[in-house]
Amino acid sequence: MKPASRARAGPRRTTAAIFRAVSYFFLALGILALCYAGYVVLDADAYQAYEQSKFEDVSPGQTPSPPLVEGGVIGEIQVRRLHLKAIVVQGSSHTILRRAVGHIPETALPGEPGNVALAGHRDTFFRPLRNIRLGDAISFKTADGDFQYVVESTAVVAASEVGVLASSDGRTLTLITCFPFDYIGAAPNRFVVHARELLSPSPEPQAIP
Repeated sequence: MKPASRARAGPRRTTAAIFRAVSYFFLALGILALCYAGYVVLDADAYQAYEQSKFEDVSPGQTPSPPLVEGGVIGEIQVRRLHLKAIVVQGSSHTILRRAVGHIPETALPGEPGNVALAGHRDTFFRPLRNIRLGDAISFKTADGDFQYVVESTAVVAASEVGVLASSDGRTLTLITCFPFDYIGAAPNRFVVHARELLSPSPEPQAIP
């Protein structure tokens, strides 16, 4: 091989080696990302199954509510028509929302006057909310009882809008998730579902014998 040819071959081999190294790097990065995504899904499924099993073994009213602490289980939310069913825990940190629906601190709890606000990821637990309808029934089971709500309205608001967390005079439930549902990255808006509690009629007074 002539000296000039060897000189040209050297840079080509170096470029090819760099290209292979970069390709292997991104391949490894992709594999790691897939492994992490799989871990997140499996971890959330395992957590939900374990906590739901424990929760279903407790009859409402038989066990007093535990102290409200970050990450403590509050109950289970369900929208039967959408096949949405998830454990609700106290707090709305990234770690909590990765495994469950989060109850936003400083908002009311089920059974209390005011606005019960829950947050969930649009690509996991609250993804079915894209098909929510007015009049849909929402059940929120806790150790203190089974609370029923009916959807009254939905809205799309800016991510900075905190008015959706404001307290109400009645007993309401607000579900919040990111919007648009198919957006890639940090979504700019929030999809909000407003529901009101269906209060059971007061029992008839019993006659005194």
